Amino acid sequence: MKIPKIPSTVLRMSIFVLLAVVVVLMFPRYNNAFRYHFEIGKPWGYATLTADFDFPIYKTDEQLTKEQKQLLSTFTPCYKYIKNVQRQVLVVSLQEMEWLQENGFGRIAVSQNRVSKTYPLSEVYTLKSAFNRFGYDCAQNLVRDTVLTDQLKTRLLSSLSPTQGLVQKGEKIIEKGEIVSERDYQILQSLRRAYDEESVSAHQRTLSILGESILVALFLLLFVIYLYVFRLQYLRSTSTVLFFCLQMFIVIALACLSLRFNLSVYLIPFAWVPILTRVFFDSRTALFLHFTTILISSIVVPAPVEFFFIQIVVGMVAVSSLNDMTRRAQLVQTAGWILLSQSLAYTAISFAQTGSWLSIDPWLYLYFFICALLTVGCYGLIYMFEKSFRFISSITLVELTDINSELLHALAEKAPGTFQHSMQVSNLAAEAAKTIGANALLVRTGALYHDIGKMTNPFYFVENQTGVENPLLSMDPREAAQVVISHVSEGEKIARRNHLPEVVINFITTHHGTSLTRYFYNTWCNAHPKETVDESLFRYPGPKPSTKEGAILMMADAIEARSRSLEDFSEASIAKAVNQMIDAQIADGQFAETPLSFKDVEDIRRVFTSRLTAMNHHRISYPTLNK
Repeated sequence: MKIPKIPSTVLRMSIFVLLAVVVVLMFPRYNNAFRYHFEIGKPWGYATLTADFDFPIYKTDEQLTKEQKQLLSTFTPCYKYIKNVQRQVLVVSLQEMEWLQENGFGRIAVSQNRVSKTYPLSEVYTLKSAFNRFGYDCAQNLVRDTVLTDQLKTRLLSSLSPTQGLVQKGEKIIEKGEIVSERDYQILQSLRRAYDEESVSAHQRTLSILGESILVALFLLLFVIYLYVFRLQYLRSTSTVLFFCLQMFIVIALACLSLRFNLSVYLIPFAWVPILTRVFFDSRTALFLHFTTILISSIVVPAPVEFFFIQIVVGMVAVSSLNDMTRRAQLVQTAGWILLSQSLAYTAISFAQTGSWLSIDPWLYLYFFICALLTVGCYGLIYMFEKSFRFISSITLVELTDINSELLHALAEKAPGTFQHSMQVSNLAAEAAKTIGANALLVRTGALYHDIGKMTNPFYFVENQTGVENPLLSMDPREAAQVVISHVSEGEKIARRNHLPEVVINFITTHHGTSLTRYFYNTWCNAHPKETVDESLFRYPGPKPSTKEGAILMMADAIEARSRSLEDFSEASIAKAVNQMIDAQIADGQFAETPLSFKDVEDIRRVFTSRLTAMNHHRISYPTLNK
């Protein structure tokens, strides 16, 4: 039985649905319905709170400890005589005396024949102190009655009330925006304890999960709508969708784990999301994905408003400081800016809310520092995602543009003319890309490798021929055309053998599109005017370029080659050649699948004309020295 193939659109939407389900299941579950977060000295960030039922105000642990000490200071532990031991002097062991003194007991009760008598601790001795006092050895004759002592102690402590006062149903507890005082904090903690004593009903738990599910689904839907409206190409790529969802899952899972183990959520490097997205994609998508992630996390984190504000600052700083990551040191600098911005944002929010230094939690600054260190660890994730999803980062592009690399060195050795041509094309293409806002580093890299297929038969190409006849001229034009065309397929083979990224290979296969090898096509047509020509024998197999960068490289490659055949290097002559070549490519439909605008094309014409004019300017001849 053949398993039906799942449509790619359904698969991509299923990834988002799966993420939503997993995230809701990961959220920490609480045993009560009291989900508020509050701190002494900070404003109450929720609606005015009133009591839904009567509940007592519980004393704080400090109050209970203090009252217990006061009560126990009047308590008298019980002792009994040891049989057959002298009783003139009250003697206990050294350990027992230390216990009495450590607990602050000033008296003890000694029972004999069911009669109890109280003695001050000053009349009780140890073996050593009794000898020093009376000058003779005394035997220990008292031992603590632990059973009776514990019973009396328990009875005494049970008389101490754990509560102080009562909050009645309907009574206002705290208003929105009101600063939480110590008294308010005590009442709110008492309310939390009251909720703790009652388990959440199945109905409450169901509604809680339903609300979380709706929020998560809403935030993810907004992100999908953003992709559909502004970045449809990302939404159409299953690997890209999976990459986005995997980032969100990792960071949200870490946040949920920190909450389950009572760790600060500020230890989690939420900056990973905008950094990773910016390295492989664009700034707007990086920010939108980051906002979606922190909105989902805000559902369960303590102090969600404060958390959201701080993380917004983190995302904006991460994207702004990492506009184009080409060096590892940039990641360290970004981590430093994130640490500074987090610290400033937290301090500012605390001052704005309370106007006091006392509301600052110094431990958070340590958490921010640890988070910054973890942000630097994002470099390892960049490499992992790059290899797993076949993305390409600016760091990799910079490494590929190293002309001392093994592959480019081989190109320079075997086809020096082609290597120089590629260098010139890369300069032209990069300049044009900068002008129209395309990826200059990407097109520069593609230009360096676009003609590596010529290494297979370098002397078939005119730029590598020095003083020898062109062997293609002695061939049948159809055969010669196929030799020239083959440098594209040969280049793809060489690129794959050397494990070049797919995005670079795409430049190799598209830099001629489906254009004609015009020289051999015209030669054949002129020689056989009455025969029907098969254009497929003279056309490159394509595909046509589909990106701005691919179109720029196609233009730059053709125009640089054309400029070498010019006899007049004036600006007018170069401009004419540029316009003719680009117009011919447009007329041939080579740029029909690219997002180039008319303005882009005009800007590219202008850049090519000015650059080629500068590259081919005349120099003055130096006079010889008369002897």
